[in-house]
Amino acid sequence: LVGDRGPEKTLCPSEVARALDAESWRDLMPRVGTAGLNLAESGDIVVMQRGRRVDPRQVKGPIRYRLNRESPPPR
Repeated sequence: LVGDRGPEKTLCPSEVARALDAESWRDLMPRVGTAGLNLAESGDIVVMQRGRRVDPRQVKGPIRYRLNRESPPPR
């Protein structure tokens, strides 16, 4: 989904969960968060908050995902 948005756009983790299951998306949020952390650690995406890149292991509050501009697009 992040790749579909393009390199300058972001998306909320809840959008990922809703794309997977529109009715039970809240139940998927912990798994989406884990997948987002893994993608950030592998360098495929970056975690953003208030327009700035943040450490996904330290951040508190709402976040967004963006493609890592220094990395090739996810496969």
